[in-house]
Amino acid sequence: MPFSRTFIFMVIFCMQSLAALLQNGFMATVLGREWVRSQGLPAGDMIMACLAASRFCLHGISIVNNFLTFAMLFTLKNYFFILWDFINTVNFWFTTWLAIFYCVKISSFSHPIFFWIKWRISRSVPRLLLGSLILGGLSAISSATGNTIAFQMMACENYTISYRTMAFYVYYFRCHSVLMWVVPFFLFLLSIILLMFSLYRHLEQMRYHRPRSHDYSTQAHTMALKSLTFFLIFYTSYFLFLMISATHIVNVHNSWHWAWEAITYMGISLHSSILILNNHKMRKALKIKFSDLRPARS
Repeated sequence: MPFSRTFIFMVIFCMQSLAALLQNGFMATVLGREWVRSQGLPAGDMIMACLAASRFCLHGISIVNNFLTFAMLFTLKNYFFILWDFINTVNFWFTTWLAIFYCVKISSFSHPIFFWIKWRISRSVPRLLLGSLILGGLSAISSATGNTIAFQMMACENYTISYRTMAFYVYYFRCHSVLMWVVPFFLFLLSIILLMFSLYRHLEQMRYHRPRSHDYSTQAHTMALKSLTFFLIFYTSYFLFLMISATHIVNVHNSWHWAWEAITYMGISLHSSILILNNHKMRKALKIKFSDLRPARS
C-alpha cells in the first residue's frame, strides 16, 4: 500500500514537472528570441525571461535529483545537488526581484527614497540579475565545500568522529539554507505587504473622489496581487519544504516526500501559467502557436 501511494505521487510529480518544463521553456524561448532580435527587453520581461530559464532548469534538476536519491546513487546525486543549489538560489532571487519590481512600479508611495528606487529599478535590473548569479555561485561553492569536508570526515573509521561530522554537516547546511533562502523570501514577503498596503491606500483615496470609468491603478494593483498572492501560498510551502528537507525529517522513500514535492512544484508551475496569461507577448505568442496548429489538425 505505501509503495503504491508513493508510486502515484511520483507519477503526479513527473507529469506536472514535464508540463512545467514545457511552460517555462516556451516562456524562455519567446522572450529570449525577442531579447536577441531587439537587442534588449523591458526590465519586467527581462526578469521573467531569466526566471523562466531558471525554473526550467530547476524542474529538470529536481527530477534527476529525486530519482538519483530514490535509486540510492548518492555519488552522482551529490554533484547534481550542487547544481540544484545554484539554480534554486538563483530562482529564489529572480522571484524576489520580480515581486520587488511589481511593488516599486505599481505602488504609489510618495516618499523620496521610494521615488529614487522607482527611477533606478529599471536600470538596475541587469545588475540585480548578475548579482543573483553571483550569489547562486557562492551558494554552490559553499554547498560543495561543506559536502567535501563532511564526506571526507565521514570516511573515517572512528564512529565518534563520523557522528560529530554528520551533526556538523546538518548544522552547516541549516545555516547555509537560512542565509541563502531566508533573505530573498523575507524581501518577497515585504514586497507583497507593501503592495497590499498601497492598494488599500489607493482604494481609500478613491472613496473621496469620483471614480473614473477605467481605474488603471486599481487594475494594475489587482493583477499584480493576484499573481503574487497566489504564488505566495505555494512559495511559502516550497520554502517550508526546503527547511524540512534541510533537517532530514522526511525521507525520499516516504510517500509524503513525493506528495509535498508534487504540491510545491505544481505551485511554481501554476504561477508560470499566471505569468503567461498576464503577459501580452506571451498571450500573442500562444495565439500564433494555436493558429499554426489548427490547419495541421484538419
